[in-house]
Amino acid sequence: MNPYILAILLFGLRLGTTITFASSHWLLAWMGLEMNTLAIMPLMAQHHHPRAIEATTKYFLTQAAAAATLLFASVTNAWLTGQWEIQQITHPLPSTMITLALALKIGLAPLHAWLPEVLQGLDLTTGLILSTWQKLAPFALILQIQPSNSTLLIILGLTSALIGGWGGLNQTQLRKILAYSSIAHLGWMILVLQFSPSLTLLTLLTYFIMTFSTFLVFKLNKATNINTLATSWTKAPTLTALAPLILLSLGGLPPLTGFMPKWLILQELTKQGLAPTATLAALSALLSLYFYLRLSYAMSLTISPNNLTGTTPWRFSSTQLTYPLATSTAMTICLLPLTPAISALLNP
Repeated sequence: MNPYILAILLFGLRLGTTITFASSHWLLAWMGLEMNTLAIMPLMAQHHHPRAIEATTKYFLTQAAAAATLLFASVTNAWLTGQWEIQQITHPLPSTMITLALALKIGLAPLHAWLPEVLQGLDLTTGLILSTWQKLAPFALILQIQPSNSTLLIILGLTSALIGGWGGLNQTQLRKILAYSSIAHLGWMILVLQFSPSLTLLTLLTYFIMTFSTFLVFKLNKATNINTLATSWTKAPTLTALAPLILLSLGGLPPLTGFMPKWLILQELTKQGLAPTATLAALSALLSLYFYLRLSYAMSLTISPNNLTGTTPWRFSSTQLTYPLATSTAMTICLLPLTPAISALLNP
């Protein structure tokens, strides 16, 4: 892609997100979300592969449906209450509709079906943008409206955590596994949203760091399925040794960074008298942990080609910068000791 066009598209992405962040009016927020969608679509379709075009079309249709629902709900709210302010959503009908529209935008279950399919059709760099940056603007709106329907949030959160774990069990494609991982993490964030928005933000931030590391590891190895991962030890042995720690951090095992948000969320849910919900969420984390362990096993605990029927794929050495990966990997593995400081900041 022409670097000038790429720069304009990335600027459009940043501008759309910033407009949504800064807006207090529903029309402005909607405009920011639309700019976001339109800016990422050429990035998604840039390889002119039928799979990429299909993914772009699916993404466009789901995002257009979500944006139309959002616009309809905000107009309904203005009609019922006379308010266009984002924080003045008082009527339960537009509030529920907006929550569901934003859930469709970020891919919360049961409105998640588009996410694995779309992510599977993209290259890893665009997939990383879709899994991280594209969640920011809808999350900013969800945090601002503070949905009044707490039952809806708990249902969305639990369903996402369970489906995110269940859906990834039988996958061999890494991008689909990461899509289900994304759905499960979003479920955890939505569960605790009404009780501690700052904890939701912390979970979102740690999810971004861990996903960034995981995508960069796969990109460095040019891996898109589990079999390709098994040959990574010949290319980058040190990284292959660290990769299970990154994946298990994503699964939420102590003493890695990913354990911190899950620990604090379970603690908060128990404090709010939702012990059954916390138990179900913790059990759903076990499902996710299985497929992270599966990836770790394929990557580090088998010696290729003993586990492969085919020949080792020919790959050139990667020219990817390793500084971002080194930084994010260190953060993915080592931030758990900061938990007391972060707890103090969350509950001043």
